[in-house]
Amino acid sequence: MFDVRVQLGAVLRIDAADRYQPSDGPVTLWVTGVRLVVNRPEREQWIWVEGIKLSQGGCRGPQAQILVRASLLPPFGPAR
Repeated sequence: MFDVRVQLGAVLRIDAADRYQPSDGPVTLWVTGVRLVVNRPEREQWIWVEGIKLSQGGCRGPQAQILVRASLLPPFGPAR
Protein backbone atom coordinates (compact mmCIF):
# COMPACT_ATOMS: atom_id res chain seq x y z
CA MET A 1 0.00 0.00 0.00
CA PHE A 2 1.11 3.60 -0.45
CA ASP A 3 0.21 7.03 0.89
CA VAL A 4 -0.23 10.20 -1.14
CA ARG A 5 -1.47 13.66 -0.35
CA VAL A 6 -3.12 15.81 -2.97
CA GLN A 7 -4.84 18.99 -1.93
CA LEU A 8 -8.20 19.66 -3.53
CA GLY A 9 -7.87 22.78 -5.63
CA ALA A 10 -4.24 22.01 -6.51
CA VAL A 11 -3.19 22.34 -10.13
CA LEU A 12 -1.27 19.31 -11.45
CA ARG A 13 0.67 19.12 -14.71
CA ILE A 14 0.38 15.48 -15.80
CA ASP A 15 2.77 14.36 -18.54
CA ALA A 16 1.61 11.74 -21.02
CA ALA A 17 4.18 9.25 -19.62
CA ASP A 18 2.54 9.49 -16.17
CA ARG A 19 -0.91 8.55 -17.48
CA TYR A 20 -2.27 5.06 -17.95
CA GLN A 21 -3.85 6.00 -21.29
CA PRO A 22 -1.87 8.98 -22.59
CA SER A 23 -3.96 9.43 -25.75
CA ASP A 24 -4.40 13.20 -25.49
CA GLY A 25 -0.89 13.99 -24.27
CA PRO A 26 -0.02 16.12 -21.27
CA VAL A 27 -2.83 17.63 -19.22
CA THR A 28 -3.07 20.41 -16.65
CA LEU A 29 -5.78 19.56 -14.14
CA TRP A 30 -7.43 21.55 -11.36
CA VAL A 31 -8.02 18.78 -8.80
CA THR A 32 -11.55 18.28 -7.44
CA GLY A 33 -11.19 14.67 -6.25
CA VAL A 34 -8.78 11.79 -5.74
CA ARG A 35 -9.44 8.08 -5.19
CA LEU A 36 -7.41 4.90 -4.94
CA VAL A 37 -7.66 2.29 -7.67
CA VAL A 38 -8.75 -1.15 -6.51
CA ASN A 39 -8.30 -2.93 -9.86
CA ARG A 40 -5.07 -1.16 -10.83
CA PRO A 41 -2.70 -2.55 -13.47
CA GLU A 42 -0.08 -5.00 -12.21
CA ARG A 43 3.39 -3.81 -11.13
CA GLU A 44 2.30 -0.17 -10.90
CA GLN A 45 0.52 1.98 -8.37
CA TRP A 46 -2.15 4.21 -9.87
CA ILE A 47 -4.50 6.90 -8.55
CA TRP A 48 -7.64 8.35 -10.12
CA VAL A 49 -7.38 12.13 -10.15
CA GLU A 50 -10.58 13.97 -10.99
CA GLY A 51 -10.85 17.60 -11.93
CA ILE A 52 -11.25 20.25 -14.56
CA LYS A 53 -8.82 20.46 -17.46
CA LEU A 54 -7.09 23.82 -17.85
CA SER A 55 -5.76 25.26 -21.09
CA GLN A 56 -2.27 26.78 -21.35
CA GLY A 57 -3.88 30.17 -20.78
CA GLY A 58 -5.66 28.93 -17.65
CA CYS A 59 -9.16 28.74 -19.14
CA ARG A 60 -11.41 25.99 -17.79
CA GLY A 61 -12.15 23.02 -20.00
CA PRO A 62 -14.13 19.82 -19.54
CA GLN A 63 -14.32 17.66 -16.41
CA ALA A 64 -11.88 14.73 -16.53
CA GLN A 65 -10.93 11.57 -14.65
CA ILE A 66 -7.31 10.61 -15.25
CA LEU A 67 -5.50 7.50 -14.06
CA VAL A 68 -2.01 8.68 -13.02
CA ARG A 69 1.07 7.07 -11.53
CA ALA A 70 1.12 7.43 -7.75
CA SER A 71 4.80 8.41 -7.98
CA LEU A 72 3.71 11.64 -9.73
CA LEU A 73 1.83 12.75 -6.62
CA PRO A 74 3.47 14.18 -3.49
CA PRO A 75 4.35 11.61 -0.79
CA PHE A 76 2.35 11.54 2.42
CA GLY A 77 4.18 13.29 5.18
CA PRO A 78 3.72 15.53 8.18
CA ALA A 79 1.48 18.54 7.73
CA ARG A 80 3.28 21.84 7.38
